[in-house]
Amino acid sequence: MFNALSAKMIAFFMTFVMYVCPSYNYPALDVDTSDDVTNYQYVFVHGLNGWGEYAPYYDILPYWGTFGGDMIKYLNSRGYRCAAASVDPTSSAWDRACELYAQLTGTRVDYGKEHSERCGHERFGKDYSCKPLVKEWNEKEKINFLGHSFGGATILTLLDLLKDGSEAERAVTEESDLSPLFTGGKESWVYSLTMLSAPLNGTTASEPQENEKTSGIIDGVEKISGIFGGKRDKKDTADYDLTIDGAMELLEKIEVVDSVYYFSLPCAVTVRDESGKWVHDPNEVEIFYRGGVERMSTWTGYTAGGYYVDESWLENDGLVNTISAKAPFGAPQQPFDENNIRPGVYNVFETFHGDHMSLMGGFFIRTNIREIYAPILDTINNIH
Repeated sequence: MFNALSAKMIAFFMTFVMYVCPSYNYPALDVDTSDDVTNYQYVFVHGLNGWGEYAPYYDILPYWGTFGGDMIKYLNSRGYRCAAASVDPTSSAWDRACELYAQLTGTRVDYGKEHSERCGHERFGKDYSCKPLVKEWNEKEKINFLGHSFGGATILTLLDLLKDGSEAERAVTEESDLSPLFTGGKESWVYSLTMLSAPLNGTTASEPQENEKTSGIIDGVEKISGIFGGKRDKKDTADYDLTIDGAMELLEKIEVVDSVYYFSLPCAVTVRDESGKWVHDPNEVEIFYRGGVERMSTWTGYTAGGYYVDESWLENDGLVNTISAKAPFGAPQQPFDENNIRPGVYNVFETFHGDHMSLMGGFFIRTNIREIYAPILDTINNIH
């Protein structure tokens, strides 16, 4: 969780970056939602070290839009109903899913008796009863979830809990003390999931490199975890869930729900040169992703759990491998076809050319994400 000092430090950093990188308001799109079939509400879930509407610095620098302006407000002004969740920046997919559920239902966060005791942290978290993220959420008032980066694992985990609950939590918790999240039977509350450059099968950014203790990216995440969340169980963090072994362990418990529509938007900032090597144009990559692109474009090898990473993993966006962002391995998938959108199948959009931050709007390299998200939302609204 963020503490007061951490919030002030980040707010200062955001303000400084905002000063040196003035915002640019992209032109509005001509969007008409009057003929939409469903018009269910949308909840956007940020990735690793991200933030949402509950963060005190969101108005200074919104995660969704960065210097191009708050995209959530923009989409709302165009007739869509959108909100931006604020889950823990470095916690596990489980903990983040529990926080997301509490924000949407206006309740106190319950991480579960069994889970909290096993992982060594408090069972209960923040109470959102005074300020829920949405007005209503149920089988009739469904939600479309969009998860960027590790937000993808978060919404997958939430859907799994909504569907099946948790047998482990039910086994040790009195019925009167059990969170409704762990009872299951609520998968009909979700209409669609959209994965935005999400490391669905993990990322090689988390894998140790030759002559390096870690890849550098996850090493930094571990330091940030210590600042924001104190000492945590190793497997109860984003650090572990982002590894290929950790992601595959997580996916073993998750099944595709036949009634839910799945979409994914992979990214890539690499291209093949004449020799077949994956390379990138430094003018297209944020400075803090360039080292990641270089490492991920060349590394193959075995994970600690024995999975072999071959050359199909080399294409990447600086933090997530493109192959990992398309669909969980073994899950049904198909290229996106607006005339053949099927539930229970990952409908994979054409790979977007940009680095990992491009779907947020970018920092120094700007992307007009309004042109990305408005058509996606319109597509989901008009599924027949």
